[in-house]
Amino acid sequence: MNYKYDYLIVGAGLFGATFAYKAKQAGRRVLVIDKRPHLGGNIYCENIEGINVHKYGAHIFHTSNKEVWDFVNSIVPFNRYTNSPIAVAPNGKVYNLPFNMNTFYQMWGVRTPEEAIAELETQRKEAIDKMKADGISEPRNLEEQALTLIGKDIYEQLIKGYTEKQWGRDCKELPAFIIRRLPVRMTFNNNYFNDYYQGIPIGGYNKLIDGLLEGVDVQLNVDFFSERNYWEGVAAKIVFTGKIDEFYNYRFGKLEYRTVRFEFETLDIANYQGNSVVNYTSANVPFTRIIEHKHFESFGNSVYENPKSVISREYSVEWEEGLEPFYPINDEKNQEIYNKYSALANKESNVIFGGRLAEYKYYDMAPIIAKALNLSGDEL
Repeated sequence: MNYKYDYLIVGAGLFGATFAYKAKQAGRRVLVIDKRPHLGGNIYCENIEGINVHKYGAHIFHTSNKEVWDFVNSIVPFNRYTNSPIAVAPNGKVYNLPFNMNTFYQMWGVRTPEEAIAELETQRKEAIDKMKADGISEPRNLEEQALTLIGKDIYEQLIKGYTEKQWGRDCKELPAFIIRRLPVRMTFNNNYFNDYYQGIPIGGYNKLIDGLLEGVDVQLNVDFFSERNYWEGVAAKIVFTGKIDEFYNYRFGKLEYRTVRFEFETLDIANYQGNSVVNYTSANVPFTRIIEHKHFESFGNSVYENPKSVISREYSVEWEEGLEPFYPINDEKNQEIYNKYSALANKESNVIFGGRLAEYKYYDMAPIIAKALNLSGDEL
């Protein structure tokens, strides 16, 4: 059969765009379709008042993979942004994240790592002793896990309310594994990530996507499933980045997600909160965090060069049809369903599945690019 294209890529997000870039470099004929009216998937930015606003939540690129870092910088240079969020706690105080010596000083007044470790060990021991008294040998849920890792004070002020808002469930109902790798640092270092490289594309993420898809045929506002027979006939192979359960017509049931509702506001103020990311950990505050977008690309007093600012409040909600699926719920029930779909996907000879929806897996941006580079390298 003579196909017009070698690859039909369903989804113009980071995975699809990276695969398309490598395929075009290799001389393949590529068509990218997306049901949204814009490129970029969830890393799409809208320019409002001269500010690149992350329309689907904060996206901060970080990696220790030099190949990936060099690759994205070959498309567009990245700035020096460093993610250093803060949290407003139920007690009204502000704390640095991730948990480090600044956090411990703010919480307990300790000034040295030795003092911080002693306080942490005291609180951990209290939680472990209580579990033993109740006949519990291993943490059964997120609350017990957190208390044994970080103690009561930080759990109650910085973890409990935020986590319950994020997942829509009591911490006692959430699995322990969610929080097993809680970062605790005995240094005065507010850099959230440990990676060697970190930044934001200069000019916003649209520059990255536009560069990846330059010269590639693209059609927007196109739903693959509305004319599936037609689209399956335009290319020899399909790269699918949508929901894997939808691809198989939900034959084993629907996978579940959490999603986020965004509330945007343009302000007549140059500097609203002094930081790009401020978490609100109290259960009495309905949103999880406020993002002030100009801080991703403006540093120091340069934020005052633009008298306007754009903020977004984020509300974590249960996903339902019509909403954008964000976070896979990788509990036992959903993982069992996904494994059935994955078994079908592994038998496909002309379909490549990639990305958070197709693999039912939360991805940072750098691993998504690495996967697309590796897959395209093997494929092409």
